[in-house]
Amino acid sequence: MAVSSFARAFPSFECRSDPDFSRPEIPPAGCGGGFSGKSQSAILRGGAAAHGLSSLILRFPPNFVRQLSNKARRNCSNIGVAQVVAASWSNNQGASGSTPAAKAVDAALAAVAPVEIETGVDDVVPAAEDPSPNAENVQPEGLPPFKYASFLNSDGSVAIHAGERLGRGIVTDAITTPVVNTSAYFFKKTADLIDFKEKRSTSFEYGRYGNYTTVVAEEKISALEGAESTILMASGMCVSTVMLMALVPAGGHLVTTTDCYRKTRVFIENFLPKMGITATVIDPADIGGLESALENNNVALFFTESPTNPFLRCVDIEKVSKLCHAKGALVCIDGTFATPLNQKALALGADIVVQSATKYIGGHNDVLAGSISGPEKLISAVRNLHHVLGGALNPNAAYLIIRGMKTLHLRIQQQNSTAQRMAEILEAHPKISRVYYPGLASHPEHHLAKKQMNGFGGVVSFEVDGDLLITAKFVDALRIPYIAPSFGGCESIVDQPAIMSYWDLSPSERAKYGIMDNLVRFSFGVEDFEDLKADILQALEKI
Repeated sequence: MAVSSFARAFPSFECRSDPDFSRPEIPPAGCGGGFSGKSQSAILRGGAAAHGLSSLILRFPPNFVRQLSNKARRNCSNIGVAQVVAASWSNNQGASGSTPAAKAVDAALAAVAPVEIETGVDDVVPAAEDPSPNAENVQPEGLPPFKYASFLNSDGSVAIHAGERLGRGIVTDAITTPVVNTSAYFFKKTADLIDFKEKRSTSFEYGRYGNYTTVVAEEKISALEGAESTILMASGMCVSTVMLMALVPAGGHLVTTTDCYRKTRVFIENFLPKMGITATVIDPADIGGLESALENNNVALFFTESPTNPFLRCVDIEKVSKLCHAKGALVCIDGTFATPLNQKALALGADIVVQSATKYIGGHNDVLAGSISGPEKLISAVRNLHHVLGGALNPNAAYLIIRGMKTLHLRIQQQNSTAQRMAEILEAHPKISRVYYPGLASHPEHHLAKKQMNGFGGVVSFEVDGDLLITAKFVDALRIPYIAPSFGGCESIVDQPAIMSYWDLSPSERAKYGIMDNLVRFSFGVEDFEDLKADILQALEKI
């Protein structure tokens, strides 16, 4: 009965598919006037039931709300009222209220005063007004930066709520951020396109230049790193290579360290020279070598990991930043082994920090991604080259990054704890000849790590008392960890670098990089500590 009454009231209503249907200009009779626009208040058009609407059950196609204009959804917190309003004007946009039922709805809504309901959230930046008729395509980074209120005091809370709780570029009342699967963004008319081209309005325009889901993940990482801006790319190596090409000029010079991810070294040694870029390689602790390189070369960039891969060496970020800045050189720290929770490289003085988000940030061994964070001026230079080269992150991958970051602080706490305890056990074991972990007093940069890190990470490297085959026997005897070339996920992972990463080199060539046949890199997941301990000790008993 209710449905048939609705059909008589709106005899010709149907969900329209043409672009004009979602235009933001809603006639005043429907949803005009009376909205305060304050972010800390929810504006509800109450009292509709008192005007004869309580018995009306409105049923719309499933995609109707998605087609409703952004402005209608922003201004009408009660989506049921928004549906009534849209129905009243979508049938007769030029003559609102042409049917008796539509006139009744318009009159009812026009008579209701706005009701402000306090939410209790302070210090929230008001939403920006629509700058143009093409406002649905506004790029979030063009809006004022969000100010995180006092209730987001810890990194754990920031990782969960940054980019989402206080507003996001996607208009939705869903708790989780939707995945925006689109390759391009449309303009309603040519005038809107010209406004965009002449910078009177903003838009991502094309999928390679940005995505609303990805922006949420980028804002989370920026908040954790303490950065003005972040770019997410398709992988950690994509970030590193684009950064190096964007910030080191042709014919320029950079300084890096001996211990680093092998593919990064390959790019620096084999590809950058094709652009005339040369490099000085120093030990992570060789401050004198850095000073010499800065004095004898026009250094554009110092790039290192801290901790490094796989020996977990630590660089004095504060000291090297002061030295480099005095000579006009930039400092970029790859903080993948630390994460933004264990180390704040930017606060220590670095200009840029990169992360392989594939590892701890994603945290579930199910996504490839890389991030670069820093001041907007430097990140813009990287972004310009990134837009040319491609390497855009798929929005579904961005969603997995967002999802993974919700548990980042819990995972890191567990992994820090397990790695520290196991490093101590391994160091005392007679079948282990050496352990590399910044949390151990025996580590060469232990005191530095304590000064600049909040925790020492979930990866422990160690040398088994044996040769290549005995070490492989130990690895094969393990039952919990997977033999795989990654780290930082929920599942524990183990690898023998001589085989996993350097098998194409001879033993003597591997030794140049410190990679011995008995070296093991163990990434502790979030499994129970006692289970992991028992598994490792039992495997050692078998060699």
